[in-house]
Amino acid sequence: MKTKLSVAIITFNEEANIRRTLESVKWADEIVVIDSGSTDGTREICKAYTDKVIHQPWLGFGKQKNIAIDRTTGDWVLSLDADEEVEPELADEIRSVISSSGALDAYRIPRKTIFLGKWVRYGGWYPDYNLRLFRKGLGSFAERVVHESVRFNGIAGRTRNAVIHHAYPDLASFINKMNKYSSLAVEVMAQKGISAYRSSWFNIFLRPILTFVYKYFFRLGFLDGKYGLVLNLFHSYYVFAKYAKAWEYKCKGQRAES
Repeated sequence: MKTKLSVAIITFNEEANIRRTLESVKWADEIVVIDSGSTDGTREICKAYTDKVIHQPWLGFGKQKNIAIDRTTGDWVLSLDADEEVEPELADEIRSVISSSGALDAYRIPRKTIFLGKWVRYGGWYPDYNLRLFRKGLGSFAERVVHESVRFNGIAGRTRNAVIHHAYPDLASFINKMNKYSSLAVEVMAQKGISAYRSSWFNIFLRPILTFVYKYFFRLGFLDGKYGLVLNLFHSYYVFAKYAKAWEYKCKGQRAES
């Protein structure tokens, strides 16, 4: 009997990306889209590729992705973000893997990050392995508001071919994402009760500098030229923003207690 693959995707106003993503996986047996209330053309585009487009008010990245996984019916699940594209070689590899009698329980897939139209190869941005392909029932996402990852039971391998991550088409979208994700990161810190030491001056001042030095020099980010310079500077700013916002959160809490 043929092994069935389901693709699970969550969306919100992804009109600019989602068609490319869906085109890259239209060969799959099933596509499940969980949409959290898009107001652009996202839902209409998705309905051209699948009849499983389900509205779910936003509950956080991990929870949304788990709902998408729960609604799949395949033997295997491939979880994708709406700005990711499966390269043709990976599609062939996935079909080969899941039909093999020697398949493992899950697979980590490398990602090619595209920054301003260029594949960034250095600075730790590649291969950036993420566990995205797993047997149904063996994997689920940690239900965090950001930086969610798959928890699974079993043995994991790695694919040779990659997902293409169209993460940052322009600097304006990158800045918006940094602002959003740094705020969500503080929520995670607050939930863990560690905002006090996370907002130390070392984290605010030195950690962004050390992050840039490590990624740009030690991880060879300079080999990506101006793209590597700009990307790693912006990433260092994200680190600064995250810990500065943690400090702000701590100050607000102290004022509320006084």
